[in-house]
Amino acid sequence: MTRKDILDDPMIGNKAEAFEAFDDIPTNPNLRSTLGDIVSERYARRSVLRGALGVTATTALFGAAALSAPRQSKAQGTTRYNFTELEWGNDTTHHVAEGYDAEILLRWGDPVMADAPEFDVMNQTAAAQLQQFGYNNDYVGFTPLTADGTRGLLCVNHEYTNEEVMFPRLGRQDKVAFSGMTPELIDIEMAAHGGTVVEIEKETTGTWRVERNSRYNRRITPLDTRMTVSGPAAGHRRMKTDADPDGMTIIGTLNNCAGGMTPWGTYLMAEENFHGYFWTNTLDSEGKPDLSGLAPREATRHARYGVPGMWYAWGQHHDRFNLDVAPNEPNRFGWIVEVDPLAPDAMPVKHTALGRFRHEGCETTLSADGRLVIYSGDDNRFDYLYKYVSDGTVGDDRAANSRLLSDGTLYVARFDADGTMTWLPLVHGEGPLTAENGFEDQGDVVIDTRLAADLLGATPMDRPEDAQPRGDGTTFVMLTNNSKRKPDQTDAANARADNVFGHIIEIKETGGDHGAETGTWSVLVQCGDPSVAQVGALWNPETSENGWFAAPDNAAIDADGRLWVSTDQGGNWGQTGKSDGLYALETEGAARGTSKLFFRCPVGGEMCGPYFTADAETLFVAVQHPGTDGTKDLEGFARDSTFEDPATRWPDFDPAMPPRPAVVVITKQGGGKIAV
Repeated sequence: MTRKDILDDPMIGNKAEAFEAFDDIPTNPNLRSTLGDIVSERYARRSVLRGALGVTATTALFGAAALSAPRQSKAQGTTRYNFTELEWGNDTTHHVAEGYDAEILLRWGDPVMADAPEFDVMNQTAAAQLQQFGYNNDYVGFTPLTADGTRGLLCVNHEYTNEEVMFPRLGRQDKVAFSGMTPELIDIEMAAHGGTVVEIEKETTGTWRVERNSRYNRRITPLDTRMTVSGPAAGHRRMKTDADPDGMTIIGTLNNCAGGMTPWGTYLMAEENFHGYFWTNTLDSEGKPDLSGLAPREATRHARYGVPGMWYAWGQHHDRFNLDVAPNEPNRFGWIVEVDPLAPDAMPVKHTALGRFRHEGCETTLSADGRLVIYSGDDNRFDYLYKYVSDGTVGDDRAANSRLLSDGTLYVARFDADGTMTWLPLVHGEGPLTAENGFEDQGDVVIDTRLAADLLGATPMDRPEDAQPRGDGTTFVMLTNNSKRKPDQTDAANARADNVFGHIIEIKETGGDHGAETGTWSVLVQCGDPSVAQVGALWNPETSENGWFAAPDNAAIDADGRLWVSTDQGGNWGQTGKSDGLYALETEGAARGTSKLFFRCPVGGEMCGPYFTADAETLFVAVQHPGTDGTKDLEGFARDSTFEDPATRWPDFDPAMPPRPAVVVITKQGGGKIAV
């Protein structure tokens, strides 16, 4: 499938869906042994691929009781999650389980700086957007400012923009060669990317509010935020540009999807689909990017990352995003960025020791001896799961703790059919990571992390998204989908060909130590409708028709060690009929694999976050791109959304306002811990 095929597809309704469809084409040539093959071998899943119930797999995961038909009633009292399950569906607003309040805390355009202007959607400017809450809020984190946690700093990523519902009278731009994207509109887009740090406070009524005059409030954007670099690629020859001959100062961060908070309270921003922002004026006869003018090895490196993607017009007006002018600039994105929310004037740091790839998240924990451990997925079909382990241990010195992100070892995961796994170190000079194979030093290894992992024989995964660690040495890996996996590419840990619904892997590190280099793995659930045998879904039979889901994405562990999973079906929600939402997924005992729906999004919205406060009495979630994805499947609307004609005007429901991405704060009516 070509870019033109995707742009001409009548079922694709906006640029984000087109971008996603194009990324459905994997860049990884190393598909000799994928995770699907390994799952299939371990659980004998071939019968499921033929359309029959996988008896061996089902009984292995949930016992003989799982062979009974899925229950169609609500599953109450069978798990540790104490709430009345929400009914599934899809409409123009959000819904939360009975007995809970879900209030809008922050929306795109809301002022976050003391002197910010009020939002004027018909007269947007980059200067105003730099002081207002950004677009498409994804990751949400929180660091308390008081001992009781009633005042603190909310840290929010802004992943990307949807021009067709963001700007009046513009329409979808990828289909018209971005002809309507003026320099000012592009600068507004850039100002709407990045992140926001804002102080919030819980009032005596239990309601949270934004403290607009806080000295901590700041916006972080690819338009104007200067950042420095640490680790093996700092000052590297391939990080240098004409504008930055030292290779140490980068302007901004972008496509910040998931993220993490460190044990000392700093905010980690993951750079995901950075490739889509780069441009070239050099095209071949078929209109595809022509990289023949680059050094052959550099062209191969860029191609492995999908650079240039040309899904934004930034490179038409900003030379640093044009590969013809700044061929090294893509090497300066795809990193983990650390922001200290307590130091609003400090430069964020891109930590290159954690590797360069399409980071979905960067969830942190500690090893048994106190070292920092970070898990991160490379969110592309047939790419890998990574872990970073610091050399030193976490202490009380914040500056010393941040240096742990520069001194450590990056690993990539290999899953084996016997249920074991190995973390393979990505270290220059070890194994094939030598100059003969294109790696002159450790800087090359981290800049070309994907290529290094290819050579080590890591296991290609079904779009690894969040990897959520728990303190007992367990990690849950969200594998959202892979529609390009063929029957001969399945393996023990990725069992289904055409895996459009995704699955979740549970890792148990050896000795319960997140710093271990080996572990075991198992399938927690295989997603999709369990009542359709051909889907090959695997759930605990206590899961109701409301509880099963597709496309696991972000996740959280609450104070009681329970797993919560949010979903991102994109424009494919019509295959399930369900909007994206937040689910409580049991991981222990007889109820293992039982899922319950807690919150669901308005049509076209993706569920992001989630993040619990330490007392588990507040849950922050983020709804991004409401009213956009798959709106042709909404009964009664059945067309693509635009600024003037959206499928919903959530959350304002103001006829003069388009849909606005927003952060939602959830609390129990009357107070208390959520789902307890």
